Amino acid sequence: MQPNIRSRVIQLKNELHNIKMNNSNMQQYLIQIKNLVDNIAASGSRIDTEDIIIYILNGLPSSYNSFKTSIRTSLNPIDLDTLYSLLCSEEIAMQREHKKETGVNSDNPAFYTSRTNSNRGNGVNRNFKNKKFDNRSNSYYATQPQPQQSASKTDRPTCQICVKSDHIALNCWHRNNPKYAPTIPLPQRALLSQHNPASTKDWILDSGASSHLTPDLSNLNQGTSYHGPETISTASGTTLPIQHSGQGILPLPDSARKLYLRNLLHVPALTHNLISISKLTKDNKVSISFDEHGFVIKDGQDHRPLLLGHLHNGLYRVQNPVSDNTTALLARQQSTRLWHARLGHPHVGVLTQLRHLIPSLDLDTTKFHYNSCSMAKCHKLPFNKRSNDSSCAFQLIHSDVWGPAPTQSHNGFNYYVIFIDDFSKFTWLYLMHSKGETFSKFSHFCALVKNIFNTTPKVFRSDGGGEFCSNQFKSFLSSHGILHQTTCPHTPEQNGLAERKHRHILELTRSLLLDANLPKQFWSEAVATAIYLINRLPSPSISNKIPYQIIHGRTPTYDHLRTFGCLCYPWLRPYNTDKLSPRSQPCVFLGYSSQQKGYKCFNSSTNKILISHHVMFQEHIFPYMPTTDVSSSSLDSQTTYISPLLTTPASISHTSAPIIPRTCQSHTPVTGHAPVPDLLPPSATAEPLSPDPPYALSHPMQTRAKSGIYKPKIIYGLSVTTSPLSTPTSYTQASKIPHWQSAMQEEFSALQRQGTWTLVPPPRQEPILGCKWTFKTKLLPNGQIDRYKARLIAQGFNQTLGVNYKETFSPVAKMPTIRALLTLALHRKWNIMQLDVSNAFLHGDLTDTVYMRQPAGFIDKTNPHYVCRLHKSLYGLKQAPRQWFHKLTTLLQQFGFKFSRSDPSLLIFNRNNIHLYFLIYVDDILLTGNDTSIIQSLLHFLRSHFALKQLGNVSLFLGIQILKTSSGYMLHQRHYALKILQDAGLHDCSSAPTPITSSTSQPDPTAKPFDDPHLYRKIAGSLQYLSITRPDIAFAANRICQHMHAPTARHFQMLKRLLRYIKGSLNLGLPISPGNLTLRTYVDADWASDCTDRKSVSGFCTYLGSTLISWSVKKQATIAKSSTEAEYRSLSAAASDVIWLRRLVDELLLPQDAPTTIYCDNTSAIALARNPVFHARTKHIELDYHFLRQHIDNRTIHLEHISSIDQIADIFTKPLPITRFQSLRDKLILPVPSAQFAGG
Repeated sequence: MQPNIRSRVIQLKNELHNIKMNNSNMQQYLIQIKNLVDNIAASGSRIDTEDIIIYILNGLPSSYNSFKTSIRTSLNPIDLDTLYSLLCSEEIAMQREHKKETGVNSDNPAFYTSRTNSNRGNGVNRNFKNKKFDNRSNSYYATQPQPQQSASKTDRPTCQICVKSDHIALNCWHRNNPKYAPTIPLPQRALLSQHNPASTKDWILDSGASSHLTPDLSNLNQGTSYHGPETISTASGTTLPIQHSGQGILPLPDSARKLYLRNLLHVPALTHNLISISKLTKDNKVSISFDEHGFVIKDGQDHRPLLLGHLHNGLYRVQNPVSDNTTALLARQQSTRLWHARLGHPHVGVLTQLRHLIPSLDLDTTKFHYNSCSMAKCHKLPFNKRSNDSSCAFQLIHSDVWGPAPTQSHNGFNYYVIFIDDFSKFTWLYLMHSKGETFSKFSHFCALVKNIFNTTPKVFRSDGGGEFCSNQFKSFLSSHGILHQTTCPHTPEQNGLAERKHRHILELTRSLLLDANLPKQFWSEAVATAIYLINRLPSPSISNKIPYQIIHGRTPTYDHLRTFGCLCYPWLRPYNTDKLSPRSQPCVFLGYSSQQKGYKCFNSSTNKILISHHVMFQEHIFPYMPTTDVSSSSLDSQTTYISPLLTTPASISHTSAPIIPRTCQSHTPVTGHAPVPDLLPPSATAEPLSPDPPYALSHPMQTRAKSGIYKPKIIYGLSVTTSPLSTPTSYTQASKIPHWQSAMQEEFSALQRQGTWTLVPPPRQEPILGCKWTFKTKLLPNGQIDRYKARLIAQGFNQTLGVNYKETFSPVAKMPTIRALLTLALHRKWNIMQLDVSNAFLHGDLTDTVYMRQPAGFIDKTNPHYVCRLHKSLYGLKQAPRQWFHKLTTLLQQFGFKFSRSDPSLLIFNRNNIHLYFLIYVDDILLTGNDTSIIQSLLHFLRSHFALKQLGNVSLFLGIQILKTSSGYMLHQRHYALKILQDAGLHDCSSAPTPITSSTSQPDPTAKPFDDPHLYRKIAGSLQYLSITRPDIAFAANRICQHMHAPTARHFQMLKRLLRYIKGSLNLGLPISPGNLTLRTYVDADWASDCTDRKSVSGFCTYLGSTLISWSVKKQATIAKSSTEAEYRSLSAAASDVIWLRRLVDELLLPQDAPTTIYCDNTSAIALARNPVFHARTKHIELDYHFLRQHIDNRTIHLEHISSIDQIADIFTKPLPITRFQSLRDKLILPVPSAQFAGG
């Protein structure tokens, strides 16, 4: 801190320390203090709230001593907003008390109020139940005339401190004695006016009341009889009984927000409705300011005015809001609106049909209109109704796929598929990540129907989409005897039931989301809840019967239903080990669990979804509403406690069932008991169960085995401006950021220069593709930003074979070829150049007729409805890679290059002792050779056709960092490994010494399915690519990838173990070293190592000199009957790879004169390969034998025995102990020099 600023802070703190109220009013005094505090904060210092409160109290005059004592002796903390309100109220009360004592009073003198208690001290409420101060120092004046006897001069006043006559509290001897406690028989509550039958409906703000009071029972929501000892005392000493207590609501004009009146007491003998200022400010987080004209209630956070009122006859009145047939505080216990929300916003006719099933539904159809329903359900006029096509359940099943969703759900879903029984209209729904899952969901559905209803669908009706017409789908239908009916092209009306069901589902989904103001990412939860409710609502298409009742033969229950998106408090005792921790936290209700009989509760502060049996609901409070205050919103609701529910039987499978949760039975403490649901066996009367979709919102991994609790993965929604590495995912995001705007403009200009398309009127019968902008931040080898790249992608997934594309295959370079080429260049001391072609695919000539819509942001203003007829193979087209590869290789052949026989992506130039090698991986190119002039001629030739970039010597190729060291090259993917850890949420995890343990080989039949298989597959695929430079993780990655179709929690623990190993070995890389360039191979097998199918694992690795250029880990296709057979099959696989590598290195002018040695540690396998011995145990592997024997005789390969301790391939076939693993790892890879990570 600079000296001048420091001296300024000292000066300001000194002024704050010595500030006095003097002759200022309270508002001016507090503004002075606020200005000082703000100036201190602006200077870089800060003051604690407690210190500010001390300064405020120290500056008050002596007339506020009683008030200061109340604050200082309070056992509970107080915030500045509450203190501000209390000070303003105290000032007004003292002014009026002073006027009263000096004889200056209104025509209607009022009584001040007090809440007396046998345990109270001077000025403070010792009960502390509601954290409010005693009201004895906060006087107030009532508007009603006093009864005659109270106004008589012969009446003696009663002191409300000592409860004695002849004096008032202001003159009481015990006023400043904090230890004094009067002796009275029962505690009494404060009252501001005496009994008067002329009661009013207005509400009066009272700074002296300790609780809200009302004479009208209809103002209470869920009022219960009061049996406590406390009473209300009037200023005349009369005590009035309390009959009921409950909750209250004070609506605000022109606002959806309400003020909640907590602990509202019903006292029939009162004359006014009284609002306690201290409780109102505390429970609603508002502040109240008073002046001579009236009062203003403001929001405690943004300080916007919420309610204005006037001063009338010395009273601050809240005018009673105008309402029809209800008072402002009336909240009907089972209102039409509440059940309308619980049931998913159905039509009024549906509610009418359910009146006899829900006794508490008090239907009021006079004003049945809700904005969320109008916004969600607006639609076109319906088609004509069709007749029912079936006479029994499962005779006809309708199906359709919906998606992709405009927003990916929080758990990663983009689609859903529905199956509708034509007879009952019961609907099953499955969430999907992609359309490709449609067949697996249908097979699960058929298995469920067979298991529960003991039947199979007879006819299956769908559209003609590819997801329903694949060969696999057709074969399944045929094998199960299911007739498949498809709609005519472009005639969705023929599958109208499914189309209409989509509309119904989405209407309810939108209503649920809009009514609770939930983000769109929760659409999957809303869809699942919508299906759950639709199946339990009467349907007009089946004569107002209920689908659930038809399909299961029993009436569903409704008493467990709650309002979607409302505030809820699940019981957290099982998850809290600390006895002082809260037993619940505010959550959002997201529907009904299908795996447990409980409710799904989302905690937005921890991003966890919990499944709980015990839940407290507040169904009128929605945490995502902008004006909702969760912390003080426990009043305007029907609070219900849900009793423990029976769990789902473990024998019922959850792996293949759709999202249709079982009915949850519940009861409240009012009823005392509830019917216990039967746990039915899987029969025709049981309702199908379904797994919950995986939850993913903040942490992508389930890190502890807590039943019913999930840690969802992070939704990366950070603004792109928060980090240079943030990349937009849509044109809308990118269009707001200058550097991405420039990137899109650069891409569009390049497309225009290439003549990529011409604008033409849209054809009538030709398919028109869409397009999309994609974005990528290009990085330098050290991890810093190189440039921002925008690319226009055609949506080629909508192309049709034979219509707008034909052939698609295009070769890419193999990884062993890349390693061999680097080894050759190092051995010959050649430079390796890296080339890049800008907009490579645009150079491919398009032979098919393809139409595409104009790109977003660059639509032609003169012809906005025209479409683009493509002349170049744009990115995203199915034939684009093939056309580009054909164009490039044609030019290279013109220059004199020829295709390699071993790898078609490698082209070789050999002429007059000039050797060039041109390696292609799509648009990334490596070029090396022994003649610089020819290389320059080649580059000039290519530049005449393409926009070719010469990136210098190779440093970053396909995401692989290639570092030049003193002894050669080092290949590593450190940045990619860090990204995998970051995506998995394990960047701060502890390390592990090995990638896999031996205990993972044992199967666990009790392991539960992993909740997010999409995440598992994503990370597993990334680990496979990481193994390109990390052979030490090849075996572990292979084992993990074997379970991608149905990963379990145990498999996920294996995945985490591998990630922890990577965390501790980020600095390892694959060395490319000089040496004697001779091939040698190590091969091994682990016989029957897979306990699930008893298949063996083959592993081998091949060196070119001292450089490891090829390796493989693979489970054998068939079961080996002996270890010899397993080793023999591994020898055959390794020999195949060796023969290919010999051919490759021969084309690289590295001929292998001697046979390539293959080292094997199994003498029986070697003997079998060398000797033509056949018997019953080996005749079934005769093919492998002849293959090996032929190449041994041709002197292509040579088998040699090696001891098991020296067998390097051991690391590719089995989990190893730490010492053994590290010993073999050091023979494969080495640490990357730390200096190479600078800047990264």
